[in-house]
Amino acid sequence: METPFVFGKLANEHNFTDRKEETKQLIENFNSLANTILISPRRWGKSSLVQKVSREAEAIKKDLRFCFLDVYNVKTEEQFYQHLAAEVLKISATKMENLLEYAGKFMGRFLPKLSFSPDYQNDISLSLDWKEVKKQPDDILNMAEKLASEKGWKIIICIDEFQNISTFEDPLAFQKKLRSHWQKHQNVAYCLYGSKRHMLLDVFTNPSMPFYKFGNLMFLEKIKRDDWISFICQRFDETKKQIDKKSAGLIADLTECHPYYVQQLAQQSWLRSVKKCSRDIVIEAHQGIINQLSMFFQMKTDELANSQINFLKAIIDGVEQLSSKETLRNYDIGTSANVLKVRKALENKEIIDVVGAKISVLDPMYKNWLVNNYFQKNKQF
Repeated sequence: METPFVFGKLANEHNFTDRKEETKQLIENFNSLANTILISPRRWGKSSLVQKVSREAEAIKKDLRFCFLDVYNVKTEEQFYQHLAAEVLKISATKMENLLEYAGKFMGRFLPKLSFSPDYQNDISLSLDWKEVKKQPDDILNMAEKLASEKGWKIIICIDEFQNISTFEDPLAFQKKLRSHWQKHQNVAYCLYGSKRHMLLDVFTNPSMPFYKFGNLMFLEKIKRDDWISFICQRFDETKKQIDKKSAGLIADLTECHPYYVQQLAQQSWLRSVKKCSRDIVIEAHQGIINQLSMFFQMKTDELANSQINFLKAIIDGVEQLSSKETLRNYDIGTSANVLKVRKALENKEIIDVVGAKISVLDPMYKNWLVNNYFQKNKQF
């Protein structure tokens, strides 16, 4: 029997839960061609949400088309243009001869090589004449707008891990280039999303940055505990197994409602259950995941400086005055100036999340491992 819980890949309709308000807002943005910036920590379901809403929006408006780019592994401006051009080409035509026509029309002078897989719409490989593109990238950046205008379409360009463009050579100049073209588009809107909150906030809320006030800013929150309980119980029931609300709630609590881990712990609990899932099964499954990840967590911790580990201990202990003399002394963090340095480093490593004055450990399993394994064995405080 196929497991009713999915993690580590995009969740389809059946495996998706809640996000009703976010879905409504995104559909409104897409239908009105409003630019959207979507921010949340990694593995909270941003990509699944955008994919789901795109299907719903296309069903409502037949002239709406979506392009998807993931720039997590894109390291240069040249690679960005290649990915963008390839994805726009994919939606341009259903027949290969028409696609070749559009490739020649929109980027002929840039395109020394173009190849297809047998299912060409799922795999297009192109090589651009970088010297020509670098001199004048307008045709690539305006390609979607020209296609939309010619076809009578509205196009949404969805770019995952958008903050990665900050690692390009001269990122500020590149952002200015994108903004100067994209803000003029009448038939194309952009949905830009990523996981590094502090980097994205700097890009989109800093008045000195090119993308300041580029679109509607949305912060993806965790799915509520009660919604997870309903989802877990329903999925168990659909596969002829049972779980009571208390045990389902325990799954949500142990994972702090983290979408990836809720699905993983629910799956492991479901696999261990013959007919009915109990509290003991959930606890056993949870410990199994911790054990499975322990080597990774140990390596992750070994890479941290002592002051960073001590800072994490203070956060987990619920310390609020992290710069106080007492905290600095008790947790051996160093000087008050070092607190900001340590916090920034942990934030960049995506170990902690900072929202206003609240600081939290992003990974609930890592937090559990630190409390019950690492700090228990290395009692310093």
